[in-house]
Amino acid sequence: MSSNPPRDENGDNPKDPFQEMFERLLGSQGMSGENMPGGMPVNPQAMSMMFQQIQSMMSSGGTDEPVNWELARNHARQVASQKGDPSVTSKQKGAVDDAMKLAELWLTPNTAFVEPNTLPAAWSRAEWIEATAETWKEMTTPVAASVTKAMSEAMTKQLPPELSQAMGGADLSGMLSGAGSMLFGMQLGQAVGALSCEVVSSTDVGLPLSKDHSALVPSNVAEFSEGLELPASDVMLYLAIREAAHIRLFHGAPWLRDHVLGLITSFAAGIHIDMDRIETIAQDLDPMDPSGIQDALASGVFSPQMTPEQEATLARLETVLALIEGWVTRVTVASTGNIPSAAALTEMMSRRRAEGGPAERTFGSLVGLELRPRRMREAAAFWEYVESKRGIDERDGLWESAELLPTNEDLDDPEGFEQRRGLLTASDDEMDAALAKLLSGGYEGPEGGDTAGSKDSGSTSSDSGASDGSGEANESGDSTGSGDSTDSGDDSREGPGDSPKA
Repeated sequence: MSSNPPRDENGDNPKDPFQEMFERLLGSQGMSGENMPGGMPVNPQAMSMMFQQIQSMMSSGGTDEPVNWELARNHARQVASQKGDPSVTSKQKGAVDDAMKLAELWLTPNTAFVEPNTLPAAWSRAEWIEATAETWKEMTTPVAASVTKAMSEAMTKQLPPELSQAMGGADLSGMLSGAGSMLFGMQLGQAVGALSCEVVSSTDVGLPLSKDHSALVPSNVAEFSEGLELPASDVMLYLAIREAAHIRLFHGAPWLRDHVLGLITSFAAGIHIDMDRIETIAQDLDPMDPSGIQDALASGVFSPQMTPEQEATLARLETVLALIEGWVTRVTVASTGNIPSAAALTEMMSRRRAEGGPAERTFGSLVGLELRPRRMREAAAFWEYVESKRGIDERDGLWESAELLPTNEDLDDPEGFEQRRGLLTASDDEMDAALAKLLSGGYEGPEGGDTAGSKDSGSTSSDSGASDGSGEANESGDSTGSGDSTDSGDDSREGPGDSPKA
């Protein structure tokens, strides 16, 4: 197998990072001489040359961390500069400042979240990379650590005794981890550098990548505007409103950012490698046939396999991301009525967020998940419905904690959400009326039933009825209608997270 250079930076058929690792570890010399099944050399001279390559890789930037961050950052900046990274001009800074000020002014009547004390910024692509580096570190460290550990352990277990003896007791697992750290850093730098050429703001991937900052990337905004046949100032203002809406949401719900990153960490913790699949494919490989090996690698043989727990975590993550994007879309629509092209821009951004760009998809394949708000349209409709029924303050009050957030079922059935958890967002007057009705005996149990018990626990049974089908619960009582089901939700206030599941 020959040692091939990485593919070009346009994203055409990018290599699996582990394919590159194997090629750099084994090299053309490593494939010479006698080989064990799967292509691992047993020739002492070949092994010596392989270990020299490993040592060379390690000495060029070894680190104990799962990702070589310095390498990742430097490579990202190189990618950005190769695609062009002009410095931000004073004119561009002024345009961004003006757009952000007007955005905050137009947002204020349409959200309960106050304007945060942050200064808007205009970033070059390199500045975007530097400003977002810490968040990339938070987001990718768990994934990189899990993948590197799983791969090094899996490969170490498969090594024959001859190889361990040839190494003289050296820590191959540690060397593999170090090599993985460097290669992961290169891959991450490639993905982040490409992203820096696509994003228009600090929140363009759905969460604030730079804490306590709001920013636009003027060069990318200009490229985004090309071919739209719309005034550049309108596009800039529209994107500024979206950016400001994201920042207000995450500032008003300070737990939200850590919650999203926590779900990503939880997803990464379950990463494992399907060694049985690797062994099965390896039996049919001809180590002297590079094309067959490449085909096997391209098939995802070394990709992490998703567990049921990860699938559940991914579903929760996608729901939260959809709620974030749906809320931002709803608030942006309400705040851009004075922009003639707002409707077209809204549709364009919705498609852009739902599909993602090439670099975003590359990043998704690297970390094992894509930050896609797949149910963004349903979420936007949900927030609009709640606003129409409860108003802006109570709509935004649902962001008080993770337990209050709607579920996938709520996105499917906003009216059912109103019935299931109406009192969670009830006004003081509604709460007082419900309490007065309860104390006056307004809630009566079924004929022949325990009236006192009905008063004490009727709300729980009402909620339970709504969970299993509120029609059944209501039909079983003489005087308990759907209105009582809504009013009697007191007990459900203890655990909104226990909302009905589909």
